[in-house]
Amino acid sequence: MLLATGCADAGPADAHPPTTTPSTTAAPAPSRTTISPSGAPTPSASPTPVSSATPDADEEASPVSVRIPATGTESPLLHLGLRADGSLEVPPGEPGSPAAWYNQSPVPGEPGPAILLGHVNATDGGPGVFAGLRELNPGDTIEVTRHDGTTAVFAVQRGEQYSKTNFDTQAVYGDTDGAELRLITCDGYNLLTGQFEDNYVVYAQLLP
Repeated sequence: MLLATGCADAGPADAHPPTTTPSTTAAPAPSRTTISPSGAPTPSASPTPVSSATPDADEEASPVSVRIPATGTESPLLHLGLRADGSLEVPPGEPGSPAAWYNQSPVPGEPGPAILLGHVNATDGGPGVFAGLRELNPGDTIEVTRHDGTTAVFAVQRGEQYSKTNFDTQAVYGDTDGAELRLITCDGYNLLTGQFEDNYVVYAQLLP
């Protein structure tokens, strides 16, 4: 539904991981170099996506903010891509840092899976922008406002937890017939290793 307008109870956040600078840990992805864990006990990125979407979306259609009424989440959206080494850029991890749209994925509301990334915790141990993803239930809405003033409204289908060593890249990043949305954060914080070992992914579909 398009409207015209003018790394739940998050495991890692509850575990109060040590405070450090955010880092990237990625799972294997087709045609990408595997990025090994950095060893830092911090918010971290999702596995590197492979997308057939056209890069550099038209500025008028590009997403500017996301709102999730069920969790009280409202955030502007950064536009992030890939680093020179092929790993995914990640949003900053400081308290109050925003979520980000992966700019090689479709514009939210266009066919294919649009990818939004956000940390589950901040560098001070407090909640990150996507700390509430586990609270979402099927049917909850996610609103993505675009630069042209329209808002794409999605309904949550389900949430899935994936090990970073066995991440389902096809399910998360693979082409879809309709417009879909993926919200990705970290999960599975291991107190012994100081690492987030999993990702939590919310799947949503555009409402008619």
